Amino acid sequence: MSPRRAAALRGGEQSLREHLVATAERLIRERGTAGLTVRLIAREAGVADGVLYNHFADKEELLACALRARVRAVESELGDLPGAGTATVEENLRAYVVYGMRLHAGILPAFAGLVGQPAVLARFAAPGGGGGRPGGDWRDRLLAYLRDERELGRLAPDARIEAATRMIVGVCHEAVTSTLAHGYARPASPPADVPGDDEVGDLVAAVLDGIAPGREPGRRPGQR
Repeated sequence: MSPRRAAALRGGEQSLREHLVATAERLIRERGTAGLTVRLIAREAGVADGVLYNHFADKEELLACALRARVRAVESELGDLPGAGTATVEENLRAYVVYGMRLHAGILPAFAGLVGQPAVLARFAAPGGGGGRPGGDWRDRLLAYLRDERELGRLAPDARIEAATRMIVGVCHEAVTSTLAHGYARPASPPADVPGDDEVGDLVAAVLDGIAPGREPGRRPGQR
């Protein structure tokens, strides 16, 4: 064991495999995935290049594990999402939209750098691998939230919640990718100012026009 690796692991419960994943996740956070090599990860982790293959089948497995760690890290910074029956539907949907935009801002740069590495993405999304769609957990929770609100009677009984979910997810994805395309650099953490109040309010109003009972079309959240 090299002195550098010993220093990295000394006094902690972290295994070498976990140390390698954490190192790769940090590099993804700081510089993205484009050009991320085994040699760079090994150097930053303080180990020889070949050590990685004692703990992972290949580079793709390591990067997939690091991507999952990156998604979990971003999610941990975003706090809790509201449950059905709390506050108002308008306020709750605003929280889901802001969460979704910040989540996408935190994770999409990492995936953008892997467009030319489909094997990594396949490993990330493999059944039982803990990956799936980027932001998929948030999408599933949004759909479950809307379903619960419909059952509580706070949404119309025939509300098309699947369509509403797709609309929200699509807008969040587009808003972030558009920002990235105009030069928004890899964020170290989800920026608080990605969603604008008007943008969020317009999206929530458009969704509620289609699924809220007795709602006046075009009414912005908070308007009476």
